[in-house]
Amino acid sequence: MQFRDRAEAGRELAEQLRIRHDKGELPHPVVLALPRGGVAVAREIAEVLQAPLDVLVVRKIGAPFHEEFGVGALAGEESPLFDEQTLYRLGLSEADLAPVVERERKELRRREERYRQGRPAPGLRGRTAVVVDDGVATGNTARVAVRAVRNRSPEKLVLAVPVCAPEAAGELRREVDEFVCLHEPRLFSAVGEWYEDFRQLTDADVLQALRGD
Repeated sequence: MQFRDRAEAGRELAEQLRIRHDKGELPHPVVLALPRGGVAVAREIAEVLQAPLDVLVVRKIGAPFHEEFGVGALAGEESPLFDEQTLYRLGLSEADLAPVVERERKELRRREERYRQGRPAPGLRGRTAVVVDDGVATGNTARVAVRAVRNRSPEKLVLAVPVCAPEAAGELRREVDEFVCLHEPRLFSAVGEWYEDFRQLTDADVLQALRGD
């Protein structure tokens, strides 16, 4: 059930979206990728749908003692979204995470400037926003992403991912108009387990994909 790499996952996901597009279910699509990993998946989708590709920068908020352990996420200039149950279990408050939020917001702005290079974010009114990532574990980042997109008033909001933890999938279905996922494995611990090649991508990789090189 593993994908060879993100490109293969993107091609398989693109086929599912192409079927919907051919039926007229995805009017005027815009593909919005969560960098960095989601961009490699989204590029394949944008090519098949012949749709514009842009980035949607979202940053995970990690616990102070373990940056990779996500307790929330943020997008744009909006307030961060925290996993309140996780904060409670860890004995953390939002105030405890203020330095982490500030650092991640700075990195978010840096990436937006780097990836967009002066281009404005695409307008979404009257269009289908297809939000793409390379996989979902907790769902915190994806939830923040789709809520930020919803605030931009697309006609339809679709979240498309190759693989997702079942619990997160159930929650995310309530956040979007359509959730497209290839695999929801019962035993799920990390997105990277479902790829043979899950190397970390660089800013240069993202820019290359956005240029269509």
